[in-house]
Amino acid sequence: MLASLEARPADPLLSLISLFEADPRTDKIDLGVGVYRDATGQTPVMAAVKAAETMLVELQGSKSYLGPEGDAGFVDSMADLAFGSMASGKSYSGLQTPGGTGALRLLLELWRHANPDGAVWLGTPSWPVHETMIRRVGAPLQTYVHYDIAAQSDCPDNLLTAIRSANPGDLFLLQGCCHNPSGADPDTSLWRTIGEALASVDAIPLVDLAYQGLGDGLDEDAAGLRILLDHVPELLLAYSCDKNFGLYRDRVGAAYILSDNVAHLGIAKGHLAEITRSCWSMPPDHGGAVVRVIMADPALAALWRSELTQMTKRIQSIRNRLADFGDVGKFAFGRLRHEKGMFALLPATPDEVARLRSDHGIFMVGSGRINLAGLQEADCDRLVQAIGRLPSFAHKRTS
Repeated sequence: MLASLEARPADPLLSLISLFEADPRTDKIDLGVGVYRDATGQTPVMAAVKAAETMLVELQGSKSYLGPEGDAGFVDSMADLAFGSMASGKSYSGLQTPGGTGALRLLLELWRHANPDGAVWLGTPSWPVHETMIRRVGAPLQTYVHYDIAAQSDCPDNLLTAIRSANPGDLFLLQGCCHNPSGADPDTSLWRTIGEALASVDAIPLVDLAYQGLGDGLDEDAAGLRILLDHVPELLLAYSCDKNFGLYRDRVGAAYILSDNVAHLGIAKGHLAEITRSCWSMPPDHGGAVVRVIMADPALAALWRSELTQMTKRIQSIRNRLADFGDVGKFAFGRLRHEKGMFALLPATPDEVARLRSDHGIFMVGSGRINLAGLQEADCDRLVQAIGRLPSFAHKRTS
C-alpha cells in the first residue's frame, strides 16, 4: 500500500519553522508563523487564561465526554461575542470544534451534502488551507482576485462580479476581519453591498472569523458578519479562539449555522452531529472550558478584554511605525496604517524572500506574507533597510 503513495511537497510554513530554528544568528527575525508575540518576542499565556485554568483545576470534577456538541456554555458565549444582539432575529445552532480549522471543514462538509452540484467561491490570495479543504471535500472551486499584490490594493468589484455570476446555493468563503494574508477588509458600506448581492442570487456565505478583536475592536471586527445576517436567510460561521484568547495549541473553535427557518436548523444540526461523529467524535474540552469560565466571570472577562486591547494596540503600533516610512521601492508601507490585523503582503518574489532570509536573517513565507505581530519596534528600521537593499526595490525607492 505505502509504495503506491507519491511524496507530497513539504508544507512551506512548517519548513520555514525548521529553517528559522536551525539558523544560528541571534538577530534573526521570524515574520512567518502566524502567532501573536509581545514586546519581548514571546507568545504569552494570557493572565485571564491562567486564572481560568486555575479555577478549572480546583473545580472541575470530571473528564468524561461532553458529547459531539462540546461545551454548550462555550458555544453560547462565543455566539454572543460574534453575533451581538442578534438584531437580525435569526436562530442559530452551534457546536464546539477542534479550532477554527475544524469548524471550516465541518461546515464545508455540511454544505457539500446539501449542495452536491454547487461551487465554492474563494478570493485570492487567501489562507492556503482554505483551498486545500475545499478540494478535499470534492467541491468545484471558483476563484476571484480579492487583493492585487503588485498594485497593493483590494479589488472589491471582483467579489461583486463573482457573486452576480454565481448559481443559487453556491458558497462564498469570506473572512470576517483582519484578512489573512492581505489585511484588507471591506468597510461597512461594502459589507452591505455584499450582503445584498448574496441575497439577490441566493448564495450562502461561510464566514471565517479567526481574528475578532485584533483589528478595530470586538464589535467593530464583527460588523461585517452582523451586516450579512441582516441580508441573507442563511449563514455559516467558523469561529476560532486561537488568536484572541491565545489558545493556539488547545485548538478551540466553534461552528454555527444561522437561519430564518428553525425547522431547517434542527435538521442541519443533526447532520453536523453526524459528520462530527465520523471525524473527531468528541471535541477537546480544556480550551473551550477555559473560555467559558472567562466569559462567565465579569472580572475575568474584563481582564481578557483589557489584554486583548493591549495586543491590538501593539499590532497597530507596528503598523503605524512601518507606515511612517512611506514608499520603499515597490512596497507602499503607508497602506499598513489602513489595513487590519496581524498580516500584510510584501510584493516580493520567492527569490527576494529567500535573499532576505539568507542575507539578513529575516524569515517570511514565500508568498511575501509577513506577520507584523512577530516584529519588534526596534527591528522596524532593519526590516525596511533590508527591503530597500533588494535589487528590484533599491532603484525604485521614492522616499
